[in-house]
Amino acid sequence: MSRYEVWAPNATRRVDVEVDGSAYELARCPERDGWWSGEAPAGDYAFRLDGGQPLPDPRSPRQPYGPDGPSRAVDHTAFRWSHTGWRGRALPGAVLYELHVGTFTARGTFEAAAEQLDHLVELGVDLVELMPVCPFPGKHGWGYDGVAPWAVHEPYGGPEGLKRFVDAAHRKGLGVVLDVVHNHLGPSGNHLPAYGPYFTDRHHTPWGSAVNLDAPGSDEVRAYLVGSALAWLRDYRIDGLRLDAVHALVDDRAVHFLEELSWEVEKLAASSNRPLFLIAESDLNTPRTTAAREAGGQGLTAQWNDDFHHALHCALTGESQGYYADFAAAPLTALAKTLRHGFFHDGTWSSFRGRGHGRPFGADAAGHRLLGYLQTHDQVGNRALGDRISTSLTPGRLACGAALVLTAPFTPMLFMGEEWGAATPWQYFTDHTDPALAEAVRQGRRREFAEHGWAAEAVPDPQEPATVLRSVLDWTEPRRAPHAELLDWHRTLIRLRRERPELAEPDLGAVRVDVDEAAGRLVLHRGPYRIAVNLGPAEALLPLGGTGREVVAAFGAALLEDSGVRLAADAVAVVRTG
Repeated sequence: MSRYEVWAPNATRRVDVEVDGSAYELARCPERDGWWSGEAPAGDYAFRLDGGQPLPDPRSPRQPYGPDGPSRAVDHTAFRWSHTGWRGRALPGAVLYELHVGTFTARGTFEAAAEQLDHLVELGVDLVELMPVCPFPGKHGWGYDGVAPWAVHEPYGGPEGLKRFVDAAHRKGLGVVLDVVHNHLGPSGNHLPAYGPYFTDRHHTPWGSAVNLDAPGSDEVRAYLVGSALAWLRDYRIDGLRLDAVHALVDDRAVHFLEELSWEVEKLAASSNRPLFLIAESDLNTPRTTAAREAGGQGLTAQWNDDFHHALHCALTGESQGYYADFAAAPLTALAKTLRHGFFHDGTWSSFRGRGHGRPFGADAAGHRLLGYLQTHDQVGNRALGDRISTSLTPGRLACGAALVLTAPFTPMLFMGEEWGAATPWQYFTDHTDPALAEAVRQGRRREFAEHGWAAEAVPDPQEPATVLRSVLDWTEPRRAPHAELLDWHRTLIRLRRERPELAEPDLGAVRVDVDEAAGRLVLHRGPYRIAVNLGPAEALLPLGGTGREVVAAFGAALLEDSGVRLAADAVAVVRTG
């Protein structure tokens, strides 16, 4: 016999657990309001509330038949970890690599992804960040419309597959970060409203009613989300979590949900004797996200820094549409501000928002609390064609961007394939099994980009199998030009970052940046090192603010002279001065 329990305050008369077609009535828990529990045989199971349709367990550890099917228990103690000596990998000083399991390889599984881990080891990264792996409808998807936040998408390999991937990564010295979504559940397969007040109309988000973090019943909802987060870290030995769009976690309680979560993760880290961390995606530009709880902050380890991305993207591409407008007028100057101060919008006017935005990150704040990147799944996949920056820039310009990401005072992150300038797009794809929902997504995508001048037929159909196939990495590219040269450049930069601590120094107050906006030139000062970048149209001499002793690394022609370093157009050099 197995014990079953469920929080179902919406049930008024009875709750049954249905195991392999037979129903067993559960009893109310007198000491736990809204909970029902009881014993029944082990097997695939579902809950029936007041005689209704069978529903999957909200805390289901496995959905072998998809989000709408019955649940299955998982014995986490049965897995035999081969690398029992793993002691974790802290975030400061690390380099992250974001990947999507379904398109990282042609097979699209954890097993296939694990077979490419040697590539990441040779690249030199420290942490592999997996995009969401919770169950979602169909086979293909980004993962942000997942449901069942305690379970693993079966087509990827299910719970066992994820554990084998984590085990393999740890054997090779790589930590694993998992992207989790607490701000909403997908529109298909979300059965939580039938059970209880998991959502509230007190607040609204881009996905509709907000997750209930502060209305009646929110104690259990918060415990549900915290429990899910801890399960990934404990049962799957994940090293850290990336929290999607935390600005949509609306919470008016005295102790914000993120503060509660960071405290619980800190306790788990202490009891398991390994570093665990939380990385927020936040649009708020506030240092409170990563400030210590004792100082009134939420205590998260780090947050994504879109300001750095936007400024760098504008400097390299010249694009100025949408939110890039705030950075496009003087992109190198904007980039220099982010390198010195973290945020560009630190209380400044944002034309895109039509209001002031952000507050200062803090001159004494550590730069490793901000993630810096040139490409992410969002910044590629949310473009109309999912085109990577590599399809419109020269290899030299890509190398300039890589140098600024990997020598900045931030925690750097690469998006899969970026290291070799992948030519494959990464497009928005879905596999919704509900025809009405599939059509709504298809038309919504076309309407969104029609507002920006795109013809409907030019926008890839998310439901078309060819869309996901186009998005799969081409692993033959790294072996041929110009991809091989870019890959070698990324390896060189990551090695230098590790061997020369000044290039990873997170002290924002120690950063100096010289900019010639009109000429397209920038020199980043990192201790005795200068990262000189020439984005101008012709060869130029860039002053170094000191005597150049050695060109440590360069992409493109670079020649030391008495007064600086002479660079070809779209070239970059790391120079040691003395």
